[in-house]
Amino acid sequence: MNIFRKLFCSIIFLFFSQFICAQKTISDTGKVEIVQEYKVKELVNKHIEINSKAPIKGYRIKIHFGSDKNKAKEIKAKFISKFPDISAYEKYDQPNFNIRVGDFRTKLEAYKALKEIQIEFPSSFLVQDEIEMPKLYSTEKK
Repeated sequence: MNIFRKLFCSIIFLFFSQFICAQKTISDTGKVEIVQEYKVKELVNKHIEINSKAPIKGYRIKIHFGSDKNKAKEIKAKFISKFPDISAYEKYDQPNFNIRVGDFRTKLEAYKALKEIQIEFPSSFLVQDEIEMPKLYSTEKK
């Protein structure tokens, strides 16, 4: 009787071991599926949003500073007409109006632009400043 019990248990074990599988075999498609809670994606998007608005350290070119507001606006308008591709910023630091231009990440980049700008605005010079994030252009064809 003991032999029948061992034989019966062995057969049952072999029968059920065919249905138990530790891993599911999936064909390799080269794709990764990320399973995460939706709140994680919200946090990542919030992080991206906050960091995209954060100012970064860089360089600008100061083309004018003085106490006359109208003169500052004139110089800014003249700059925009001469260099439409470079952004211009007007800032009031009591008692002066400052006109700074460009968003340069490196000093070399700023120096190259300074040499071109000094032709029209000879008293301009480089200053360290918090700059806007430069616009990134997509290389994809639409």
